[in-house]
Amino acid sequence: MKNLIFLSIFLVSGIKLFAQSPNGISVVLNGTTTDLSGSVYQVAAPVPDLFDINLNFINNTNQTQQWIVTRKRLNVPAGWSDQLCWGHSTNTLAGGCYGASNLNPWNSPIADIFDVAVGEYGKLKAEINPDDLTSGQALYRYYVSSDGVSFQDSVDVQVDFTASLKPVKEDINVSIVPNPATDYIQITMTGIESASLRMVDVFGATVLKENIGSSKKLNVSDFNGGIYFLVFDVPGKKSFTRKVIIRN
Repeated sequence: MKNLIFLSIFLVSGIKLFAQSPNGISVVLNGTTTDLSGSVYQVAAPVPDLFDINLNFINNTNQTQQWIVTRKRLNVPAGWSDQLCWGHSTNTLAGGCYGASNLNPWNSPIADIFDVAVGEYGKLKAEINPDDLTSGQALYRYYVSSDGVSFQDSVDVQVDFTASLKPVKEDINVSIVPNPATDYIQITMTGIESASLRMVDVFGATVLKENIGSSKKLNVSDFNGGIYFLVFDVPGKKSFTRKVIIRN
């Protein structure tokens, strides 16, 4: 997608629904200790690119678990996409990565089920990609289970995204009338709001300086007849020149 511009991700802790997960499973954001099991974790998305959310599903039960992960899209704006990676905590490559956008719910393959001993955890990297021009709020749910049907624990992830409105590009047009001129010239511009103007004769001497807006009337009745050049300097843009003829 799209022009890549990197901005910071602002994370807000979810609302805790359980003081401690009753099934002995904890879900924490990587690098933190707050248990998000059964809660809603809120994320303000960066603009406008794909970003990651890293969650760990920790086995605090009294026996080894066999886990796969399931992702369900509860409410997602049109045009958004997502994928995820899922693997054991000892897997430095973060397990398998899957383009999970087309199925709802989506399960990691049963063939990829792995054992999670007591105190170990499964790593989930959810990748969310909001549509550049679609503001909205998305809600995803991530479950762990041994079969993709009988879920043992889950966490909801709410993503808020405000699309950046891209300015409409407008060409710069300049009208100079009358041309040739005797008494005055009327300058009218579209595509820019203001500019610095220099009027230069054929020898390169500046005979007039003005700051102008979208429209300006200049008195040229005192200038000698001949060819002049109007040089427009616009902040953030390349300077441009127009020729005007004065007959006096």
